[in-house]
Amino acid sequence: MTLHAWGVTSRLDDMSLCVSELATNALLHGVPPGRGYLLRLLRFDGAVRIEVHDSGGGRPRIENRDADAPGGRGLLLVAAVADRWGVGLRVPGKVVWCEFAG
Repeated sequence: MTLHAWGVTSRLDDMSLCVSELATNALLHGVPPGRGYLLRLLRFDGAVRIEVHDSGGGRPRIENRDADAPGGRGLLLVAAVADRWGVGLRVPGKVVWCEFAG
């Protein structure tokens, strides 16, 4: 709904995929028991930035996976469809983000 209100829908499927992948990664790997995560959508200079903040440790990275492995491709998908992505530190935890140019 927010992206529609902003009039930013040309890459809606790609953005939805990234929200799903980043949120899933936060739940599976970045949220200690009893904690949650924060999803933020930001708009600046016509671009959209998706951020997922969590309080867990570690630094997400794209790993080489066996072709038959059942998972582990979320960040690879984000890197493939977003214009940029990265990881920033916060206390506690981290923020994983991706951007789509305007």
